Amino acid sequence: MKNMFSLEKELAKKGIISEAVKKIAEQENVEVERLGEKVAEGKVVILKHKDKVLGIGEGLRTKINANIGTSPDVCDLELEIKKLEIAEKYGTDTIMDLSIGGDIDKIRKKIIEKSNVPVGTVPIYQAVIESIEKNGAIIKMPEDKIFETIERHAIDGVSFITVHCGLNLKAIERLKKNPRKSLVVSRGGAFLIMWMIMNEKENPLYKNFDRLIEIARRYDLVLSLGDGLRPGGLIDSTDSSQIEELLTLGELTKYAQERNIQIIVEGPGHIPINEIETNIQLEKKICNGAPFYVLGPIVTDIAPGYDHITGAIGGAIAAWKGADFLCYVTPSEHLSLPGVEEVKEGVIASKIAAHVGDIGKGIKKAIDIDFLMDIARTKRNWKEEKKISIDKEKFEKLRNKFPLRERDVCTMCGKYCAIKIVEKYIGVKVGC
Repeated sequence: MKNMFSLEKELAKKGIISEAVKKIAEQENVEVERLGEKVAEGKVVILKHKDKVLGIGEGLRTKINANIGTSPDVCDLELEIKKLEIAEKYGTDTIMDLSIGGDIDKIRKKIIEKSNVPVGTVPIYQAVIESIEKNGAIIKMPEDKIFETIERHAIDGVSFITVHCGLNLKAIERLKKNPRKSLVVSRGGAFLIMWMIMNEKENPLYKNFDRLIEIARRYDLVLSLGDGLRPGGLIDSTDSSQIEELLTLGELTKYAQERNIQIIVEGPGHIPINEIETNIQLEKKICNGAPFYVLGPIVTDIAPGYDHITGAIGGAIAAWKGADFLCYVTPSEHLSLPGVEEVKEGVIASKIAAHVGDIGKGIKKAIDIDFLMDIARTKRNWKEEKKISIDKEKFEKLRNKFPLRERDVCTMCGKYCAIKIVEKYIGVKVGC
């Protein structure tokens, strides 16, 4: 269970520079007073895990998240821990446990114990599953069950939770009037839609938002406002249902920020490349500059097995245009539960996307590391190139794929290496 201290946003509003803000300013090489102001404004949030802190938001390095977790068909805690370890190895900033199979409490606690990065969850999954097991149907889930489950996750030490607060009865009416071709692909959103329609009641997370705020305050939880009506295909991108929910999320964001609760807003989803910038501008304007957390976004729907690539393309543009937090997509997306190798590929693809976006944003650390690689490559300093590379094992494997006649060049050009020729005949000193 977390120690209870004053909320970071509350301290920042009072002009107090916390130790967490100081640490993040040092990590990100940003001015500490300005960072404190952004925390006060809600444009930066601070996640805490054990003795570590992580900043997400405006002016900071774009962060990435890796989803892991069991399913009803594949439930192997040892496998999930291996996924956690590989995701951390290749640079994920956070982990989300989306388990819906097996002993969910045990799995979550073990992931939190083993994780070296902040952990997030989606409590509605467990609330629904346990209600079905106990009462036989989602319709019989008591409203209190959702909040009891959220508090259980908070007590265990999760850093942030996804809560689908913007999916209300008004949004469902909008969806009915403007039917989608791709329906709803958010699991949490689908659970709540079913519950609301069958019970003819408002979404408890929307109706009792103050109760959620009190839990967040008690445990210093960051609330990630989920997009239950994100488009499930390009055919429905940026439609009226998505915007209806976003408008509600904007109202809830401002309400929570005024009460010193840290808020992240989640976004699409499947959208074409030309709509990414508009989606980010809308979120930033409507949601008071709150950090934007996007799934991908996936920019084409014809590449099952390669959605880590479609997501990375969208993620790079989204990060460049102002998204703050990317949820990785693996090659298994739309096909199966990812294994260890798919988690690795998803993290690397998302890491590249975030880095590309940071170069576009002008993040100095991102630009500097690329320049270091440029010099190392020109010098044919293979040891330094490997050190800088994201995937060092793949670097080594491909570097030594064929016998090398000359160690200072690669087997693509060999003795006809363009850099080596120009270096010899022009006499320019490499690296200047």
